[in-house]
Amino acid sequence: MPALLFVAQRATAFVLAFAVSVHLATIVYAVRGGLTAADVLARTRGSGWFLALYIVFVVAVAVHAPIGLRTIVREWTAWRSRSLDIAMAAIAALLLLLGLRATLALYLA
Repeated sequence: MPALLFVAQRATAFVLAFAVSVHLATIVYAVRGGLTAADVLARTRGSGWFLALYIVFVVAVAVHAPIGLRTIVREWTAWRSRSLDIAMAAIAALLLLLGLRATLALYLA
């Protein structure tokens, strides 16, 4: 794996550890407090902090997942050509697009 991809994979893992922790802590807090999904959305809708957190979360996923998938595909198959990198870039773009769309729909609508 090229050095840049290695560093990006490790850096986004660090960001994801934080984002997932906050996400899970929010879920645990909501469930223990007896909040419904509608209650959680009502409390977080329009929150700039939650919007920023989930945008960072989505960007980290869009970088992290395709790098890991690329590594798995290279280890398990004979696919090594430039088309693999193009396919992973397409997956990254799709994850980014869908994740940002969902995030913006929940927090800005």
